[in-house]
Amino acid sequence: MRLLVLGGTEFVGRAVVEAALGRGWEVTVFHRGRHAPPPGVRSLHGDRTAPDGLTALAEGAWDAVVDTWSAAPRAVRDAARLLRNRAARYVYVSSCSVYAWPPAAGYTEDAPLVAGASADAGGTDYARDKRGGELAALDAFGADRSVFVRAGLILGPYENVGRLPWWLNRVARGGPVLAPGPRDLPLQYIDVRDLAEWTLGAVAQQLSGPYNLVAPPGHTTMEALLEACARATGAAAELRWTGPDAVLGAGIEPWTQLPVWVPPGSDLHDALHRADVSRALATGLRCRPAADTVADTWRWLTDIGGTAPQRPDRPPVGLDPETEARVLAAEGV
Repeated sequence: MRLLVLGGTEFVGRAVVEAALGRGWEVTVFHRGRHAPPPGVRSLHGDRTAPDGLTALAEGAWDAVVDTWSAAPRAVRDAARLLRNRAARYVYVSSCSVYAWPPAAGYTEDAPLVAGASADAGGTDYARDKRGGELAALDAFGADRSVFVRAGLILGPYENVGRLPWWLNRVARGGPVLAPGPRDLPLQYIDVRDLAEWTLGAVAQQLSGPYNLVAPPGHTTMEALLEACARATGAAAELRWTGPDAVLGAGIEPWTQLPVWVPPGSDLHDALHRADVSRALATGLRCRPAADTVADTWRWLTDIGGTAPQRPDRPPVGLDPETEARVLAAEGV
């Protein structure tokens, strides 16, 4: 199988490349040259936002293209139009953010989509940019040759957003840790390697259309995730469980200051942790245990010195020690 990955040097793209190489596929990576791709690929350089930035893709044919672009949809438009007669299938890694806000708990791929997206747009906002990317792929490849991987929360090795790395580093410091409750809060995420394997399976099966790509609701809980962090790091950390009202009352921002966590019963929780994924499960999605994701991410993080890479288009996440100490003292937990 001949695969072209647009990107392929960081997080999701890198995981797709490594999984494809593991299957013995012939992999070409098109990237800007800022990060080295995994060994064993054919590397093409270009900046898809620059004039003539796609010149390196002027020749060649592939069985599938995987595109992880997250900014202006017109970059997807230009690449898809250039490749539509030289690739059999276009897989666009999209997001569950494309659904109109707020999506109802248990939303499927048929839920209403965000309005105002365009394949020709420059950068707008994340939801419309991702939907615009879908429209761009759809326009060039048609409904029967395009796949939309509507990912939810993505965790695992190579993470460059900082969510699981922040929790691991925080727990590794030890001492009292503000653990946002309830303990049994159900979480839904996808290990980046499971996303990659499903994506390649979709190519092999010649699937098409949109798929919510995340583990089933309740794949793990907040308690199980943080306890896995404690086990993986071996730290002398004390998880001090604090109710959601106390967390919110202290002015702490869910999702950003306390990554992964959002309060139960909120629109955010319905959107991030209660998607219906039956379509993906029926087409081969398999999700490894949370403990494996946590342990493997910690191993990778320690191998690179403890500091995870950070995407320049995403703000840092995490709670500062002073705020954490203040809230714990106020709650007496």
